[in-house]
Amino acid sequence: MAKYEAKTKQESTSVASFLNALEDEQVRADCKALVKLFEKTTGFKATMWGTAIIGFGKYHYKYDSGHEGDSCLAGFSPRKGKISLYANMHYSDETDALAKLGKFKAGKGCIYIKKLSDINEDVLAQIIANGIKGIRKQYPD
Repeated sequence: MAKYEAKTKQESTSVASFLNALEDEQVRADCKALVKLFEKTTGFKATMWGTAIIGFGKYHYKYDSGHEGDSCLAGFSPRKGKISLYANMHYSDETDALAKLGKFKAGKGCIYIKKLSDINEDVLAQIIANGIKGIRKQYPD
């Protein structure tokens, strides 16, 4: 069986250059604010993961299947028409927090927002912190 190689890896690309290249002024401003929020919440500096994900921190995972790799503890990505927030919600029960978050859509561990002003930033910080605690419990260093 061939060894799996992750498509999304931590890169040396400049986060500032990536953000400054965003065409939509509101998205650019929201993403710059999100960098500050994620850095404060996680305690890690922003780094690029792949070509479009801004990630914070890093952890190594290994599944029972033998599949393993590295990923960011939390992150986000400006996508067409939305900003995807990767808060690793599947590691903690965020039902109560999500009820207080504001206007968003949720996926399988992601939160999708149109603009930062649609959500409560303190609640988002709580969700991010809880996701990191869950990852650390599942995959201790």
